[in-house]
Amino acid sequence: MATAGADRGAGTMQVPMLDLQAQYRPLREEILAAVTRVCDSQRFILGPEVDELERELARMLEVPHAIGVSSGTDALLLAMMALGIGHGDEVVTSTYSFFATGGCVVRLGATPVFVDIDPVTYNIDPSALAAAITPRTKAIIPVHLYGQSADLEAILAIATRAGVPVIEDAAQAIGSRYKGRPVGGFGLIGCFSFFPSKNLGAFGDGGLVTTSSDDLAALLRRL
Repeated sequence: MATAGADRGAGTMQVPMLDLQAQYRPLREEILAAVTRVCDSQRFILGPEVDELERELARMLEVPHAIGVSSGTDALLLAMMALGIGHGDEVVTSTYSFFATGGCVVRLGATPVFVDIDPVTYNIDPSALAAAITPRTKAIIPVHLYGQSADLEAILAIATRAGVPVIEDAAQAIGSRYKGRPVGGFGLIGCFSFFPSKNLGAFGDGGLVTTSSDDLAALLRRL
């Protein structure tokens, strides 16, 4: 046993699970300049930098409204709050996701209804989705996992027939496209995460909510 352990140690290169330094080094000067602007302005919450980020992300995601929030978890929570989801309601979502997807449903007193995944994409299986919808279903939350879009065409068709809104969990998929359009703008609401390990990471935590509805955007900002 000792010999096997020694062999593994001698011939193994240590590869970090997440190398934030590799992302940071080429952008260091640009990032420090942005941090300096924030420090000089003393606008640490919201302010002009957040306003510009929201405008830039709205353009990138091709949606009218992009609203910065404190985390991807809060993006999901706010989306469901804006739709009035609560006790006695059901939300259909994927069995395979970060725990916040289902956890936010429970936090609001609603019940998550889990649908199995497609074994190839690991995203929610549309063929099993319709059977999970009941009169208590208030939303469907597909998850775009590992940057790969869920089958939105099939999911939206099922949701439309059932009269149920779609909330896209795009926490791992900013910049991904489905049939030529960015994910996060297909459903009624899109939710993104800027946790440092995500595709676009923040210095700390952060999130984004997107929508094409003016009324819903105003409500999300109030919330």
